[in-house]
Amino acid sequence: MKCYEGTILSVDSNDGVYRYLIEDNGRIIYIGNELPDMYKSIETHPLGNRVLAPSFVDTHQHFASLSTFNAGLNVMEAESNEEIARMIGEYAAKTDAKTIIAFGASPHSVKEGRLIMRQEIDAVCQGKEVMVVKYDGHACIVSTPLLSKLDKKLCRLRGYHPDTGEMNQEAFFACSDYISGSLSIPDLFRNMQNCTDYLASKGIGSIHTVSGVGFIANLDITIEKLFAKSLRNGFQIRVFPQALNTKVATSRRIPRIGGCFECALDGCFGSRDAALNEPYADAEGGDGILYYSDEKVIEFCKKANRLGLQIELHAIGDKAFDQATRALKAALDDYPREDHRHGIIHDCLPTDEGIAICKEYKIQMPVQSAFIGWKQEPDSYLEELLGTERASRLNPIKTFADNGIVVSFGSDAPCTDPDPIQWIHRAVNHSNPEERITVQQAFRMATYNGAYTTFDEKERGSLEVGKVADMVILSDNPYTVDSDKLADIKVEGLILSGKPYESAVTSLGKCILNGVFSKNRY
Repeated sequence: MKCYEGTILSVDSNDGVYRYLIEDNGRIIYIGNELPDMYKSIETHPLGNRVLAPSFVDTHQHFASLSTFNAGLNVMEAESNEEIARMIGEYAAKTDAKTIIAFGASPHSVKEGRLIMRQEIDAVCQGKEVMVVKYDGHACIVSTPLLSKLDKKLCRLRGYHPDTGEMNQEAFFACSDYISGSLSIPDLFRNMQNCTDYLASKGIGSIHTVSGVGFIANLDITIEKLFAKSLRNGFQIRVFPQALNTKVATSRRIPRIGGCFECALDGCFGSRDAALNEPYADAEGGDGILYYSDEKVIEFCKKANRLGLQIELHAIGDKAFDQATRALKAALDDYPREDHRHGIIHDCLPTDEGIAICKEYKIQMPVQSAFIGWKQEPDSYLEELLGTERASRLNPIKTFADNGIVVSFGSDAPCTDPDPIQWIHRAVNHSNPEERITVQQAFRMATYNGAYTTFDEKERGSLEVGKVADMVILSDNPYTVDSDKLADIKVEGLILSGKPYESAVTSLGKCILNGVFSKNRY
């Protein structure tokens, strides 16, 4: 039994701030401003200037990819393609791996103003297969050895650009499938363990991962489910299979389905394949790509909804957003469900009509406030791409909240670093002042609403009596610091089920045995 004394942010229905919290056997048994006599003999843990709050929830990330990229080469902070090439060369010289994965290349954060090219990678890769993934996770640049191996398959696919080595759309997915198939299972487990520790260092105690990125027989979905069940440190993982075949979820007894890749209705702005109702504003024009017909998406949603699955769909552009809302509305009109918690991911450029559907049908939104003021995709680029007026309507978090839509925050990692403090900071300091929200709203979106998204709010997401004691210790109080100083707050500790976070790293055999026999949720 432990008693914490200090500033405690409950994120309960009143956004209450309390002085005392008592935990016993992993559960909260008291929270309030006066310590009852029966607890006065308990040793008190003073927080001092620090703050206790619910642990954070990342409601949209690609855990297997994040784990893989975190173990590889991150070039996101490089300031030039020359620097990226140097990093690849140094990495190639010290690794025995025949295939190198680098992540984070952006034409907007390097002085050349363009993506690195195949010829530049060839000059330093020492004959190895290299895939440099673009920051948005929707394109890559491949070295000549990798291109030569896959060329017969790639040349028939949309998005194939052998001159520069850049692969988009279906050609990118084919490259990803090959890379996924080359990963060893022990390495993937080890990378996941290390990645879990990294997420915990950010105060994240729960993630929603979208799985299904090209492993044979969707092995990564099975592995992530097994890994989720194996954890003994209180860290929570909820798996979303990225598939349009409902059996991928039901055969694994996973109660939800959706995400990106196969469940993406369009691409993204950075690769100019986000589907728009009006053409792009720059010289290239075009209106992006809608991957599926309405009929196909509606058929999938109707089937998944009738099976009782929770559905999430990727939609970046307004044309894709409208398609997602039409499909979910059709599914719920076909087979009404009161508490379905279907969602649309990203929701970067919504329409009034689509928002009205989301409000009426209680469709929730895992959004990425990390996209606001994003270095890899700056506002100036988005204004050039979409026009000033349309760009001003991006990521309208306050509009969603004002319409009573449940909004939660996710990183879309590895596209952005999973950093909840940054999510809160950017939502409160939105580049469009009319879309700024209060810090209390943002904090709820990063905690309680995240738990709500996967039906976990009765156990987690807020600090209330009876709930699991999943808590984060912060260096300062987000409710009282100046809004422009929110990003300076540090995570100083994570407590899961009442215990200080314990590393997820363990032997592969123990991990698998735990996963096979565990009754943990996934």
